[in-house]
Amino acid sequence: MSVITTTPEFALEAVNLRKTYPGRRNTPPKEALKGINLQIPRGSIFGLLGPNGAGKSTMINTFAGLTKKTSGTGRIWGFDIDKEARQARAAIGVVPQEINMDPFFSPLESLEFQAGFYGVPKAERRSMEILDAMGLADKANAYVRELSGGMKRRLLIAKALVHNPPVLVLDEPTAGVDIELRRQLWDYVRELHARGATIVLTTHYLEEAQELCDQIAIINHGEVVACEDKETLLKRLDHKTLVIDPRDALDTVPDGLGAYDSEIRKDGSLAISYKFGQQSVAELIERVRASGVRINDLRTEEANLEDVFMALTYDNQDTPAPTAKSS
Repeated sequence: MSVITTTPEFALEAVNLRKTYPGRRNTPPKEALKGINLQIPRGSIFGLLGPNGAGKSTMINTFAGLTKKTSGTGRIWGFDIDKEARQARAAIGVVPQEINMDPFFSPLESLEFQAGFYGVPKAERRSMEILDAMGLADKANAYVRELSGGMKRRLLIAKALVHNPPVLVLDEPTAGVDIELRRQLWDYVRELHARGATIVLTTHYLEEAQELCDQIAIINHGEVVACEDKETLLKRLDHKTLVIDPRDALDTVPDGLGAYDSEIRKDGSLAISYKFGQQSVAELIERVRASGVRINDLRTEEANLEDVFMALTYDNQDTPAPTAKSS
């Protein structure tokens, strides 16, 4: 296997990438990717988010060589996925959603076979080192069928690392994984990133993406609806919520606050949503006191990634997309 020595600006690039699945019988053709344009910076932890059926897996499978694109251009580490397919495949490791491996192989055998597929010379293989890093060294010679679900998912990540790719794509890597193992996986992902790897993450755990990623793209119906650094994306919703803990229980929102987007929560607190560019907390507190509410405690809540995600991917055109909600 040739050593990749290039240092491109972008780890992955999609230029007008399209994929249309042919129709069957009474089913019309399905356009899964509608001219995707995306540039994933080298050295980033990049979140690729979207609802089910949005086109995330189709795009990943296109880069991985598992799905043939209809048109457009894709590049991995600067290599064209069609014209320089060998170099492009060597530059990427993909951890799929599905756990699919030979149950009669041991983890060590699985990694050795995988390294052989990529042409890694035996003297350069790091199978035991990778298994140890993934907490699987003590299971190196056990049958894969004897591993727990979490161990099998770690083995999938290990297999994607055998050829030391500069780009690692994690497609829902923590689905069905317990909290402790999830934290262990992310600790190792951060370690890989610190070593220089570019991480591309798809996940339905939005708090996970918000914590880990420095840049995020949201895909919906085969199109990129947002691609920004995390902080800029979170500022798309300019709503905050002032939460008042009243000294005396409230059954309804006081009349003096009827002009605001207010509600009484189940815990008895009074929540008032406002646009922080147009209204100040001091003004709201003054109105709350003027309405006769005695304040015991208060706090503010900001929009999170889930709020932004819902606002950008909400499909019901007859109902306005939800604004910032309390967390």
